[in-house]
Amino acid sequence: MRHPKWPLKRSGNVSNRILDEIERLDPERDHQRIVFLSTCFDFPFDTTRALEFALFRTFAVPSIAALLDRTGEFRHRVQKRYDDTDIIVSEMLEWGYDSARGRAALERMNFIHGHFKIANRDFLYVLSTFVYEPIRWNARFGWRPMIEAEKLALFHFWRAVGARMGIQDLPGDYAAFEQFNRDYEQRHFRRTEGGVRTGGATRALFAGWFPRPFRPLVRLSMHALMDDATLAAFAFPPPPPAARRLVIGAMELRKRLLRLLPERRKPRLRTAMRHRSYPQAYRIDQIGPPHLTGKN
Repeated sequence: MRHPKWPLKRSGNVSNRILDEIERLDPERDHQRIVFLSTCFDFPFDTTRALEFALFRTFAVPSIAALLDRTGEFRHRVQKRYDDTDIIVSEMLEWGYDSARGRAALERMNFIHGHFKIANRDFLYVLSTFVYEPIRWNARFGWRPMIEAEKLALFHFWRAVGARMGIQDLPGDYAAFEQFNRDYEQRHFRRTEGGVRTGGATRALFAGWFPRPFRPLVRLSMHALMDDATLAAFAFPPPPPAARRLVIGAMELRKRLLRLLPERRKPRLRTAMRHRSYPQAYRIDQIGPPHLTGKN
């Protein structure tokens, strides 16, 4: 089935066509379309990696880490916890939060969150990372820089999702939300036992996707892409300066090589991919911890 948002015609360089279309759209009114084009055509890999590191940053907040550690999901079902988050976010990014699929994912997320006591300020912070971490990743490693419309569309997209989550005190403009994000990290980032366990389990998950001989290199690469505050929050060792330069250099090379690749003719949809926790297919009612899915 054709995705309802796929462009119907393809000619010329797709990245130019995608950017041309984005430039014709309004970042507030058309933010769902812009986010789809940007994340699924031009920056699919970058969006996924940026959101993975965004989740890492949330674990450095003691109240968030304590809740995640208390549920035991990261000790016993870390792969499913990752897949569930990936699926819900991807359903909204790829199909739109107001589509039937997007609404179902959003409702499922609200249902799960409703069973836990989560502070409004923590909801706000997590939401802010979904806006600004992809933008910051792009500034470092994007094969082309995001234009202002893409940045504003991410803000309006996740702000609209936040409103549908019932989050209070959502900042009204891009700059104010970014300032909240930075201030919150400065006030709250610190090392806790729950954060160390949650961060360590997530690092082990990512490294475990690779053959055993490569896992030390994967961990080192992850450390090289983290800032000092994040490393300290998880008690991860700072990488040697030479290793950091090597990893950053490899990402710079990747960025240059991507400019030479052929056009992407179809969107890369994570909702169409096989997830490790759901080798056949997933249903939205399977998302969440066992006591909320009927599988105890």
